[in-house]
Amino acid sequence: MNAELDRFIRVYLSLEQAYDTSGYLRPTLHAFADEYVTAVKDGLESALRSREVSTEAYERLTDVEFCSEDSLYEYLNRMYAYLFLGREPQPTPPG
Repeated sequence: MNAELDRFIRVYLSLEQAYDTSGYLRPTLHAFADEYVTAVKDGLESALRSREVSTEAYERLTDVEFCSEDSLYEYLNRMYAYLFLGREPQPTPPG
């Protein structure tokens, strides 16, 4: 996971923010510099391909718990589609 994705997850997908689906997340990300947005996108694509983030590591970053890696990656895939493919609605983690 690159530093930009790590920072994005810690700040915007943390327990305090993860369940807020008011619609601010995508416009907030895309308001940053193109370099940052591209780095988040590239980092998320890499993490999805390699499945390098364990449920334990994700919980350390966010305090959000997933019951399995499959459920974590389902959520991350839906988040990618929301952030970069314009899909609706913004996903929420389980719970």
